[in-house]
Amino acid sequence: MRTALAGLTTRGRSFLAAGVAAAVCAYVLGQPDLLRVGLLLAVLPLICAAVLYRTRYRVAGSRRLSPARVPAGSEARVHLRMDNVSRMPTGLLMLQDRVPYVLGPRPRFVLDRVEAGGRREVSYRVRSDLRGRYPLGPLQLRLSDPFGMCELTRSFSSYDTLTVIPRVEPLPPVRFSGEAKGYGDGRQRSLALAGEDDVIPRGYRYGDDLRRVHWRSTARYGELMVRREEQPQRSRCTVLLDTRGIAYDGVGPDAPFEWAVSGAASVLTHMLERGFTVRLLTDTGSAVPGEGAEGFAGGGESAEAAGLMMDTLAVVDHSDGAGLSRAYDVLRGGNEGLLVAFLGDLDEEQAAVAAKMRQRSGGAIAFLIDNDSWSRDTGREPNGGSEPMKGQQERLTMLRDAGWTAVSVARGASLEDLWRQADRERSGVVGTIGRAGS
Repeated sequence: MRTALAGLTTRGRSFLAAGVAAAVCAYVLGQPDLLRVGLLLAVLPLICAAVLYRTRYRVAGSRRLSPARVPAGSEARVHLRMDNVSRMPTGLLMLQDRVPYVLGPRPRFVLDRVEAGGRREVSYRVRSDLRGRYPLGPLQLRLSDPFGMCELTRSFSSYDTLTVIPRVEPLPPVRFSGEAKGYGDGRQRSLALAGEDDVIPRGYRYGDDLRRVHWRSTARYGELMVRREEQPQRSRCTVLLDTRGIAYDGVGPDAPFEWAVSGAASVLTHMLERGFTVRLLTDTGSAVPGEGAEGFAGGGESAEAAGLMMDTLAVVDHSDGAGLSRAYDVLRGGNEGLLVAFLGDLDEEQAAVAAKMRQRSGGAIAFLIDNDSWSRDTGREPNGGSEPMKGQQERLTMLRDAGWTAVSVARGASLEDLWRQADRERSGVVGTIGRAGS
């Protein structure tokens, strides 16, 4: 009963207060007719609260996101469905869904009487310029009596999650010198055996294709032997994302760190579509959960792989690290193929560490954020760790001397243009697009 009384509306409380006041006045003045009016005014909201509290609507609620993964700045639609699974019709229902303030105002709907076995469907739109994972729900149902004396809220237990991923910019299919496409010209080849690699025909194993039987070896050893075959080896690409908090200035959807995250997402998607085996690496040395030892392979499962990497990039945040040494330890373990790095501000020590990463890659491309340009264009003071334009050029020179194709990223630069510029510079033609001061 305490819960029911707590749900009294302003009208219900006013009726209750007026009834109590009328009853007191009737007692003081000796007016029995006024006492009857006071009792009626006081009892009406109490009866409404009791009836509403004992009302047991059997309704089922569900939510559907379309789509469940949406790029930042795009809209998603949320579909709500209410089913009356009881044999009695419902009264007036007020439906409310809980959403984070980043996605917009809290949606509210008024549903008329729902017949027995009936359903109602409503929808609303959400939009966020900030990537992340946002919970939607639980769904709340507000019940009200016909007189508006009492309102009670009942919640469903389920909720869904909307994933806002970084913006992905389509990139042109350029060909970096010395790098093979996923299965293109200049591809390497490796042994493809059902078990470990060897240099002679091996014994037949369950599941081997009978067309691979090596009859000469079979006659020699007295058992079925299968020949070794070759298959193309996928070209590999590692995308390094510098997440150090001290390496970037500013916050918000237009911050340089968000540009770097969006750039990493664009390159990963582009390389997967070209058939590369890709891997995402951060300065902390961590990778995508569920990623194999060599990364995600492009091809038929590229959509699922891209989804996992986009989910990781949706929640990636600044790290507390001050250097790139952990990433370098991971990279020096083997040949990483093509290395694409999105780097923030580098001091001389970290520029030297980044320069050494080039030794274990077939090709290396670096997009170096020019924090001085970003801060100057937004009217903010540069970060204390940032250096003037001369320092930026020195870092670019250090990377280029080590074999990197290094490109400076100024505010407003298009990744597509920088991608083409990197291709030209790697081919010996130095462009100017995206450089600070252009």
